[in-house]
Amino acid sequence: MAARTRSSRGAAAGWASVVAGAASVATLPFAIYLTRFSDAYELLDSAIAIPVAAALAFLALGLASRSRRHASFVLGRVTGGGPARAGRVLGIVGLCLVASALVALGIYGLLEYVGSRE
Repeated sequence: MAARTRSSRGAAAGWASVVAGAASVATLPFAIYLTRFSDAYELLDSAIAIPVAAALAFLALGLASRSRRHASFVLGRVTGGGPARAGRVLGIVGLCLVASALVALGIYGLLEYVGSRE
């Protein structure tokens, strides 16, 4: 019974990592998309979604790790490996999107600084 409970907890953590990873990947493009239809917000205002996407990506990586750890306790078969792997990949992609957004903001800030000095 304990193995079944661990197995189901591991599988639930794997699927939760997929959801968190997908949300992380979708957060920044969705925030950018919303700025197109709003007169009150500009593209630069979508930067508020960067910490949200980063938190979701780290959550996905943590849940994927927990799922793989729970799956390693089940003897004889590995369960939850697929969703945990997908959640880990989505978490990494989310972190890459966060990093590229931070680089874009840094370059924008540098160009604004250089442009204001002239």
